[in-house]
Amino acid sequence: MNVLVFNCGSSSLKYKIISMPGEQELAGGAAERVGPKTSEPSRIVHRYNGKTEIIQVEMRNHHESFLEIMKLLSKYPDLIPDAVGHRVVHGGKYFTGPVISNDSVMEKLEEIKDLAPLHNPPIMELMYACGKSYPDLPQVPVFDTAFHSTIPDYAATYPIPSDICKKMNIRKYGFHGTSHQYVVEEAAKFLGISKNRINAVSCHLGSGGASLCAVSKGRSIDNTMGYSPLQGLVMSTRCGDLDPAVSMQLLSLHENNNEEVDKILNRQSGVLGLSGYSSDIRDVLNSIASGGSHDERLLKTAEVYLWRIKKYLGAYLAITGKVDAIIFTDTIGEEVPFVRANVCLGMEIFGLIVDHTKNNNAHKLPVDIATENSPVRILVIATNEELAIARRTYETITGRPVKAITQDLKS
Repeated sequence: MNVLVFNCGSSSLKYKIISMPGEQELAGGAAERVGPKTSEPSRIVHRYNGKTEIIQVEMRNHHESFLEIMKLLSKYPDLIPDAVGHRVVHGGKYFTGPVISNDSVMEKLEEIKDLAPLHNPPIMELMYACGKSYPDLPQVPVFDTAFHSTIPDYAATYPIPSDICKKMNIRKYGFHGTSHQYVVEEAAKFLGISKNRINAVSCHLGSGGASLCAVSKGRSIDNTMGYSPLQGLVMSTRCGDLDPAVSMQLLSLHENNNEEVDKILNRQSGVLGLSGYSSDIRDVLNSIASGGSHDERLLKTAEVYLWRIKKYLGAYLAITGKVDAIIFTDTIGEEVPFVRANVCLGMEIFGLIVDHTKNNNAHKLPVDIATENSPVRILVIATNEELAIARRTYETITGRPVKAITQDLKS
C-alpha cells in the first residue's frame, strides 16, 4: 500500500509517498510559498529516484497545491497513492487516536478548529479538497494531541473553576505527539527495550516550536505544551510559560484587542522577542560564537532559552521514575551540539554525563552521546513525523500493527 503523507503548514505543504508495511520512501517534496504572492514564485520541490525537480506553478491556496502535487504524482505509476495520512495538530476532546475520515469526523473537526487557529483550518481545507477530487481515497487524520491522551487528569487539569473547564473543554492537550511517539519507539528499539516499558524524556527542539514530553512505560504522562502550543518552552516566536497577569496587562495596554495580544504572544515573542535579532536560536548562538558576545541581549536570549529547557528536563526526570534515556530530536536537538551539551551541563545528579567527543560528532543518527558510565543514555534521534503518520494510517486502515505484518512477511 502506498500512503501519501501530508504535513500541512500555513504557507507550505510537505508530502511523502511511503510504501507500507515495508516503510520504503518512494518520493517526497514540498509545495512552497503557497498563498499570497511573495518575492519568489510558488513552486513544488519534488524528490524522486535520486533526483530533485523544481516546478514553478501558481498555488493560491492548499487546495490548488494539493491538485498540483497529485498531478505530479500521476506521472509515475509507482507513486499513485492508496491512502492519505494527514498530520492534524489538534484533536480536541474527540480524538485520542487516528480515524478514517468521514462526514462525522469533519463535523467534529469544524467544531474544534478554533483550538488551533493557525494549524487546523489549512489542514481541513486540504482534507476537503482531497475528499472532493478523490472521494474513494481513504483519508486518515493523525493527531499531534493523541499520544498525550494518556496524561493523567491531575497533570492535565488547570486549577480554574471546574464548571468553566468542563464547559469550554479547557485542559492540557499536549502537542508534538506524533514526533514524541516516534522517537520514543525508535529509542526503545535502539536500546533493545519494549516500547511499552521504556521510561524517557523526549526533547523535541525545533527551529519553530519546541516541547518536552515525560514518558513512563511508553506512555506520555506530561508535555510542556498545554491547552494550546503556546505553553512551555521558549520557542522561535512563542513566549512559552507566562504569568497570566502579563496577558491581562497586555490586553489592557491594547484596549482588549485579543488579536493583537495573540500576535504578540504567538508571533513576536520567544527567541525573536528576546533577541530582537532573529527567531532562530542558531543565529543567536552563531552570532555569540563569532564575536557578538558583547551583545547582552543575545547572551540573555541564549540563557533564557537553555534555562527553560533544563528546568523542565529536571522536572520530568523527577516524575518518570527510573529513566532509561533522554532523547534530543528535531532541527535544534539533532543539529546543535552546543544546546545538547549545555542542557545536560550540571545534570550529573540525574545520571546525565555527556561524552563531548561523541556529542560534537553526532552526525550519523541515531547515536548515544553519553559516556559509558552514564546511568542514563543520552540519545540523538532524527524525527520522522511522516513515517510515523504512515504507520498510523496503515494500521488504522488494515487494523493490524505494522510490526506484526512485517514479522509475518519475514516468517
